[in-house]
Amino acid sequence: MSAPKQQITVGFVGLGNMGWPMARNLHAAGFDLIVRDIAAATQHRFAAEHPRVTPASSPSAFAAADIVVTMLPNGASVQDAMLGWGIGTALRAGALLLEMSSSDPSDTLRLAADLEPFGVRVVDAPVSGGVPRAVTGELAIMVGGAPPDVARAQPVLLVLGEPARQFRTGGLGSGHAMKALNNVVAAATSCVTAEALVIGQRFGLDPKTMVDIINASTGRSFVSEVFGSEVLTGRYGTGFRLGLLAKDVRIAASVAAATGTDAPVLALTDERWAKALSRLGAEADQSAAHQAWWDDPLHRL
Repeated sequence: MSAPKQQITVGFVGLGNMGWPMARNLHAAGFDLIVRDIAAATQHRFAAEHPRVTPASSPSAFAAADIVVTMLPNGASVQDAMLGWGIGTALRAGALLLEMSSSDPSDTLRLAADLEPFGVRVVDAPVSGGVPRAVTGELAIMVGGAPPDVARAQPVLLVLGEPARQFRTGGLGSGHAMKALNNVVAAATSCVTAEALVIGQRFGLDPKTMVDIINASTGRSFVSEVFGSEVLTGRYGTGFRLGLLAKDVRIAASVAAATGTDAPVLALTDERWAKALSRLGAEADQSAAHQAWWDDPLHRL
């Protein structure tokens, strides 16, 4: 049985690892979709596989959209799509931009100011949960924006994430700030977990035994579980690129600076992830970052 047709037309920009399954879930929920990806072949393949989907050959294709979702690498990419390529100027007054990328909140506020003359409203709603929860529609979503705009976004948000995992963070930009701060906690935890394993291995401890103990003790975290499943196995397949996490850490550092907060741990975390980015490249899996910090292999050959 097909899903009932929804009354809202959704534009979706960015059909990458996260965006593709998110757009697919919106299609399954009955929304008419207009899709855009910087790779034209990707948007045409999505349209070919999903009936009633329109690939956007020009910004004017978005004129029918009530809500446009952006799931792009950073705020600069969103700015380029909305104002450079011109989606924002093609939207009718009253349309809503649901910015679900991991962007710098200052970029989000500037973009909202730039879109205001066109009557386009903005809600920032970055996500957590990775590709697995994007596939199942169980993402955690951090939502910032004016209450009436957040209310208008609910038909889309409730398809993409669990209601119990949707968090109202405050005004516009607060969602993006929260996403960066959440990710910097994970990034800092990765740093100290890797340090502990390298120190322990040099002392004569077995990394596998160490991770098992950490995961049964007070040091347990999502990160320590990733070390067990991805690092010690040599799989390095979390699906989250190192460049994206390094970018989120840098955003968190900019938020700290903007608030005048003394944050030495965050500053050192930023330094470590910048080093990993320069040595391993943006496309490496984030779980491989330790390879840039020491030569000690942690996985078993």
